[in-house]
Amino acid sequence: MTSADQSTPPRPPARRARRADAERNRAAIIEAAAVVFAEQGCAVDVREIARRSGVGMGTLYRHFPTKDELLATVLEREFTAWLTAAHQAAAATEDPWEALTGFFEQALAHQAGNRALVESHTATGAASRVCARHREAFIDELRTRCVDAGLLREGVTTADLVLLSASLSQVIQATGDSHPGQWRRLLRISLDGLSSRNTEPLPEPGSRAESSANG
Repeated sequence: MTSADQSTPPRPPARRARRADAERNRAAIIEAAAVVFAEQGCAVDVREIARRSGVGMGTLYRHFPTKDELLATVLEREFTAWLTAAHQAAAATEDPWEALTGFFEQALAHQAGNRALVESHTATGAASRVCARHREAFIDELRTRCVDAGLLREGVTTADLVLLSASLSQVIQATGDSHPGQWRRLLRISLDGLSSRNTEPLPEPGSRAESSANG
């Protein structure tokens, strides 16, 4: 071994330490952002997120060059955790109707406690297109269970249930400050209308042209 070899410090441990620091910073940013977005909504200043996470703005921007990227990361994480819990709850519920109604109650309660989540849901329907497809597939499973058990009103489609969820999300956003529990009342009314006890045929959805003409 030469003297040059002996004097050269080992570099891999230092690089690993830097990577570990970067991972901790990224995790801290995401955790802080999740709290701040939930409290204040999508329009929050990222400086508040940096302050709460204990990192500088330069560090925040190295991990997330735009606020939209950070928001998407947080919302997708929230969605994944929620959907996992929703699947587990539905699997543990033998009654198909209770599984369906429990899904709506869980989803809307989750949104009611997270301003960014409900803002995103009312604006785009989900955190991302992939999230929207996963949610729609799950709703379709719940609907099919109710149909097979004869519990769902005839003619109710998966698209109806997806739209109902989006509509109630708008109720949460519109009444969250003045009447924060209003969505629960409207959910009960809506669920009653979905029951197979109602045998009156549902109106056809109609085309966009017909809707425009009637308007």
